[in-house]
Amino acid sequence: MRLTRQTNYAVRMLMYCAANDGNLSRIGDIAKAYSVSELFLFKILQPLTKAGLVESVRGRNGGIRLGRAADKITLLDVVSVTEDSFAMAECFENDATECPLVDSCGLNTALRKALGAFFEVLATYSIDDLVKARPSINFLLGLEEQPAA
Repeated sequence: MRLTRQTNYAVRMLMYCAANDGNLSRIGDIAKAYSVSELFLFKILQPLTKAGLVESVRGRNGGIRLGRAADKITLLDVVSVTEDSFAMAECFENDATECPLVDSCGLNTALRKALGAFFEVLATYSIDDLVKARPSINFLLGLEEQPAA
């Protein structure tokens, strides 16, 4: 299974907001930190806001911040919001009626178990875990000056 670019940058956007410690983050600054287009991030922002993972503050001094604590946002939350389909094979799709084994296939069962395990692992990692794993993340994202040696 391969996650989309949208999911990748959704996680990165949330990490940026978490590293910014509750302060409002501007999409332009996030785009610059990750060398990605602002338009692309605005597209990703909509489902994140709708799901309550991000809070958007309008206006001249506006920006975005996490909609809830970073330790309460799991990778599964993000993937569930940003991915359209988890069909690992044609038989996972709703209209999979061509195969006569669809309801009793060993492959289907194995892939469903694998997908379930994937989701279980994603549920154990929070945005906070990802940010804390890199002590220098604030510097790397341009949120603070390089620490003195």
